[in-house]
Formats: sequence, C-alpha cells, structure tokens
Amino acid sequence: MFWLALKNIFYYKSRSITTFILTFFSTFFFIVYVSIMDGSHNSILQNALKVYTGAIEIYKKGYRDIGGNEYLLHNIDKIENVLQNIDGINSFSSRYETFGLLSFQEYSSAAMVAGIEPNKEALQSQLKTALIQGEFLNSDSKNCLYMGNNLVKKLHIQLGSEVSFIGSASDNSFAADIFKLCGIFKTGSYEFDSSSVFVAKNYFDTLMLSENVASYIHVNVKNLSDVDAIQKKIQTTLTNDELEVLSWKELMASMVQAMKVDSIFGYISIALFFTVIFFVIMIFSFINVSSRIREFGTLRSIGLSTQNVRSLLFYEIFLLSTLAIVLAAPLGAYLAYYFNVHPIVIAGMSETYKEYGIVSDELPFSFDIFTITWNVAVVYILNFLSIVYPLRYVNHFKPLEALKHV
Repeated sequence: MFWLALKNIFYYKSRSITTFILTFFSTFFFIVYVSIMDGSHNSILQNALKVYTGAIEIYKKGYRDIGGNEYLLHNIDKIENVLQNIDGINSFSSRYETFGLLSFQEYSSAAMVAGIEPNKEALQSQLKTALIQGEFLNSDSKNCLYMGNNLVKKLHIQLGSEVSFIGSASDNSFAADIFKLCGIFKTGSYEFDSSSVFVAKNYFDTLMLSENVASYIHVNVKNLSDVDAIQKKIQTTLTNDELEVLSWKELMASMVQAMKVDSIFGYISIALFFTVIFFVIMIFSFINVSSRIREFGTLRSIGLSTQNVRSLLFYEIFLLSTLAIVLAAPLGAYLAYYFNVHPIVIAGMSETYKEYGIVSDELPFSFDIFTITWNVAVVYILNFLSIVYPLRYVNHFKPLEALKHV
C-alpha cells in the first residue's frame, strides 16, 4: 500500500501540491502566530513586573485588604535571612510605603511615598532606567526625592525645588519634612507616574520610625515559570501564619484575566482559519476520491478490502502531511527562536508607545518546544480528519457499483 500511495501522490499532482501547500503554510503560520501571541503576553507581563510589581511579594495578612500601620512587617532582617537560602530567587528588597501630602507654593497633591533600597531596587525594577532628568537615589541621598514626571507637572516643580511633606509615621505619630527634588522618572504608566515618589529607605526610616520595618518585601525570581514553586517554598520556609506570600498572578489578577481573554480571542481567530483550511483540504480530498471511484472498484475487484483502501488513502495523506510538516516546523521554530533571541524593534516608536503606557517598543516571540509540538500535532490531526468523510463515501460503493461509476 505504501508504494502504491507514493505512486498516486505523483500521479495526482494538483491534489498533492494543494494539500502540501495548505499543510505547509498552516503549520508555519500556526507556529509563528502562537509564538507572537505568547511572546506578546510574556512581554506585557515582564514589562509590568519591571516597572514596580514583584514576581513575588511578602505581606503581613491584612495589609492589602485593610492597610494601616497595624499590618506592617517587623523584624524584616529575619525574613531576608530566610530568603537568601532559597534557590531560584534572583534578588529581593524591602519597601516602606505610605501616603502623604506633598506641597510646593500654592500647589499640592496626595502621593504614595515609598522608602526603597536604591542599590537593590536598581536590580529589581525599572525605576533607575526610567530616569529622564537628574539622578537616581543612592544610600547617601538623604532627603532627595525621585518623582514621577506627571506628578512633577502637577506640583509645577523642577530639579532642586524644595517640597514639603506631611504624613503619618509607623507609630501613627505626625511626620513632616522638607525634601529636595533630585530625579525625575517616566515609566510610561500614567497612573504610576502621577502618584509615586521615592526616597532612600535609610533616610526615610529615621523620619517614619520604620527601622527594620517594611510594608512588604519585593522578590524577583530567576525564571518566571518557577514562580509557583518558589512561592510555595517561601511560604513553607517562613513558617509564619501571619505572613502571606503572593505571586504576580494574584498581584496582577486583572492583567492575568485580560491576557486569558486575549488568548481566547486569538485561538478563536486561529480556529476559524483552520476550519477554512480543513474544509479546503477535505473538499480537495473528496474531489480526488470521487474521481477515483472506478479505480477503487477495480482494486476491490482484484481482492483488496475496504481496509486496504483506507490504508492507501491514509498513506497518501500521511506522506504529504509529514513532508509538509517536516519542512514547515523547523522553519517556523527557527523563526520563533531567532526573534525570541533578537526581538523585532520598531525603531523610533519607543517614546510614542510610552505615551500609551507601553514600556517596550520590541515585538518579542516566544520559543517553546512543547507549544510547537502541539501546534504540529493539531495540524496533523486535522489533515487525517479531512479524509474521514471521503473514506466513508468511497467505501459505501460495492465493487460492481464502483466499476460502473462515471
């Protein structure tokens, strides 16, 4: 049956070429499309995590729901000592966040003022690279402010301006100070840039009475795909029921849902495409089989069974599909791998994109062997399903009927 199927492939050239081309481009397009879609989602996530949110964050239970100084983390050095011994963690830092009133002359605005560890923060977030004027904080910055550009515009200030701060310290006492604007940043997130100010934590701790205290601990991991295992490991190792360890999936639940919805619509689009391809291949198979009914009648008359006919058509579609996929899959995989390593950059669009809250101007691809494998498997299955109806149609003819078929 194999050699007869091979002979038929060369004999029915138009059907073979059409099936080959449709299978080739379906496989190639599917791999590239899914790679772009997954790569875009990964890029959105990575950019969101680079701005400020951590892959994992550690809180005292109640802080995110209720807030307030009653739910601050104390003795954070003990927690950090535990984190140092957990594999998979890339870096971590503590942050003390509070809300206060910033004023300059007749202008004022409420803002989130955070005490950060500048050296550690430079490794964990995009705050340092988002600098557009002045300088980033360091351990000796003292009363320097690092402020979002939109908040700078609200307060009508410039580098070197002195800004009054009024807030509440960690013990609920009154806290006030005069800060100097030393740096301005722009992440591209309008809300974040309109409400965020940063101070070196060692200085802020003296003002807020927050030595060895933090609102939460921000953790970055080496591999984002390992975040669930690392989250569980941290929770188990800390052995403190008052603490909660949250991953980015919980911290950015709305973004996760948005990406799922986008994936659903993406797969609906690709499903419609494959439905069209499936019916085109099936129609060509049906036309081909219909024109060969007398041939199958002759084969049945000389002793071939319906199972032999099924095997013949199976080998034909198997050979064509295999050849197309063997050529298309490596090509699609190479393209996905290349643009995963070297993302497409839309030159000159970076600043324009930032106005819309998009941090990166790259179009990355995702390269994942498992994803490529199931992409190929889907195309394979659809090709074999496309000959089911033609097979049922041709096998309902008896040998004598088939011989007389015109």
